[in-house]
Amino acid sequence: MASVMSILAKGKVDRLVFIDVAESSTKGGSMDLEIFNLPKVEVSKDLSASADSSVIVVTANAWSNEQSYVSVVQTNVDMYRGIIPGLVRLSPNAVLLIASQPVDIMTHVAWRQSGLPPSRVIGAGCNLDSERLCHVLDISINTHKQAWVIGELSDNKVPVLSKILMVGANHQHPEIAPGSKATKPLLDRAFEMLKGRGQRSWSVGLSIADISHSILVDQRKIHSVSTLAQEEDAKLRESVTSLCALLTQLRI
Repeated sequence: MASVMSILAKGKVDRLVFIDVAESSTKGGSMDLEIFNLPKVEVSKDLSASADSSVIVVTANAWSNEQSYVSVVQTNVDMYRGIIPGLVRLSPNAVLLIASQPVDIMTHVAWRQSGLPPSRVIGAGCNLDSERLCHVLDISINTHKQAWVIGELSDNKVPVLSKILMVGANHQHPEIAPGSKATKPLLDRAFEMLKGRGQRSWSVGLSIADISHSILVDQRKIHSVSTLAQEEDAKLRESVTSLCALLTQLRI
């Protein structure tokens, strides 16, 4: 529901199809959408309604406090097996955007099950934290410098700062100049401010809308999304984690 409303608010969709998956913890949201009959929104239980989509957002989740982490993952994998191949067959040119938890693992699962190239399967990853980090930095030092949070969606996340500076920024804010020893403490302080901000459904929905918008309008914006890491080490070659990626209409 949060993703649907957030994407609609961006105003760049011709048609949005909401498919209610019975096994998902998000089931039932379709009823309210049907009741209020929102423009551009079609509610369905049939995957075929999604045919010829440009972006497919998968939020289906079996997350439950009663299940163990391993059990949840297995349930989600089984659920994906019943929907991912069908969605891709109906929209072979779409970009898959995964938001199910745990997002890095489920992005890898979706990539494997879809048969799509890794450049067309991404996860919401650390995009939300990255946007929050940029906002905090902007408030702290009054600059629109790009920053991202990368890595695993856990306590192991790492904040990074772009080396591309605005004109004069390195003079106005020496603490963010490339190579400055003060850069890491600044990022650490900003990152500390983000702790305790839980990823609630509306926040995640806004993040999904942000990523979808970038793809649909070919904004060519850099996002921190879950994607296949290009590693030389064979053991890490198929690992999925949040990395900076330039999003376009066709791929990352």
